[in-house]
Amino acid sequence: MKHIKFLLLAITGALVVSCDSDEFLNPLPDSAIVADTFYESDADVFAGIIGIYDALQGVNENTESSSIRFNRGIQLEYLLTEHRSDNTRSKTLEGSRADFHRYIVEPENIQSEDYYQSMYEIIFRANSVLSYIENADPSNITSYSAEAKFLRAYAYFNLVRLYGPVPLVTSVVVADDNESLFTRRSLEDVYAQIVADLQDGVANLSNGSKSRASKAAAQGLLAKVYLTQPTPNYDGARALCEAIVNSGEFSLEPNFRDVFYNELNDEVIFAIQYVAGNPDESQGFSSEFTSYKRQGRQDGLNIVNPNLIEDFNSHGGNRTAVSYAAFGTDAQLPIPENAEVIKFLPDGSDISDILNPSYGSSPANAGNDWIVLRYSDVLLLHAEALMGGNDTTNNAAIDSYMEVRVRAGFDAVADRPSVLTKNDLLLERRVELAFENHRFFDLLRLGVAHDVLGAHASEKGYTSYNIRRLLLPIPAREINLSDGLLTQNPQ
Repeated sequence: MKHIKFLLLAITGALVVSCDSDEFLNPLPDSAIVADTFYESDADVFAGIIGIYDALQGVNENTESSSIRFNRGIQLEYLLTEHRSDNTRSKTLEGSRADFHRYIVEPENIQSEDYYQSMYEIIFRANSVLSYIENADPSNITSYSAEAKFLRAYAYFNLVRLYGPVPLVTSVVVADDNESLFTRRSLEDVYAQIVADLQDGVANLSNGSKSRASKAAAQGLLAKVYLTQPTPNYDGARALCEAIVNSGEFSLEPNFRDVFYNELNDEVIFAIQYVAGNPDESQGFSSEFTSYKRQGRQDGLNIVNPNLIEDFNSHGGNRTAVSYAAFGTDAQLPIPENAEVIKFLPDGSDISDILNPSYGSSPANAGNDWIVLRYSDVLLLHAEALMGGNDTTNNAAIDSYMEVRVRAGFDAVADRPSVLTKNDLLLERRVELAFENHRFFDLLRLGVAHDVLGAHASEKGYTSYNIRRLLLPIPAREINLSDGLLTQNPQ
């Protein structure tokens, strides 16, 4: 969807998903009459669906520079994920963004608050569309409904992994219904809703689009949900991954660089699209990943940790040169101190001159898509499902694992393990999917987050780390709005 925001501008004033500054969790229309008037045709319902993608895409900080509640969508997600893993950090210790990599995020953190808000904005836009889905053309009702549910499930999956049990709202509710809006539900309840929504997507979506919900996207996301939920469903995840593989509609790009710069390629299953040079449809995270010749508003974010560089040196293969780079005198070091992520270089970048890299004419308004799900992820999930939580000699699991490794330049015979271990899988996922916001969730899902991140925090001197820091605090503003009904995570 390259023109999401343009579509929204065309319906400004009619769209019912904007929200009061004090009720962002429930973006209700000013009156039921407004809602009924807006959602009165198939075109209106479709515009509402596009509005859900707009919330997912988020607002570029280069457009609205305030840090307070601007619904950045997924544009700040790397702070809550990569920075809280052992992959990356902020270049400086200043500001609330640096709190993430040091495990000192407090309930007042404005980036966490914005992300929490953004996910609920997606959820409530989806709920609004679903409330009036019967006004769509009968031939579109099933697919529109499945699409809205897929996006709702995606938002809830992000929330439950980062914040734990959260309020579960699946319909439009009145603004003062605090019990519905602020009662935290169990992990089992939240996951049950996510599963139900994604099963609807598997049953009622088709393939064809990579920038909107599809059957394969629902299958891949549901497989990951099955592996993550409190009681993993390994067989269900395996079957879903095999359905994607057997569809023949996706394949690994021969050139790893093309995954990120030949957008919507054969490897991409679901991506969030942006348009370069247009502040209303662009993203700003690409420029924030620069440091040596700073192009963003910050000093440098997603700076690569040394132990990840060591893993790239031993296991990255041809992915290494596409994943990170160092400039100036830092480029001469075997383990650079301030290496930068280059999977998402702003459009027009030319970093061949390590002393004077160029980032094009408008790096803060970048058009690089954000890839949510790609085929190599599914192959590694397939191996994980077959492992069933244990090391394995299963040939099919090792085949899927090796398909990703061979693309990276490793030998199909000489580098094939006789036993696939959890550590093997984690390492491969780390170098294959680095900087794509998977590492933190991988560590959680495979049950080693506390061991790995505790050791990492100790090595880096992050003394505030403890196992409770694996969950982010519920934003203080939400607790205040709930009049105390919304409870806080232990800190």
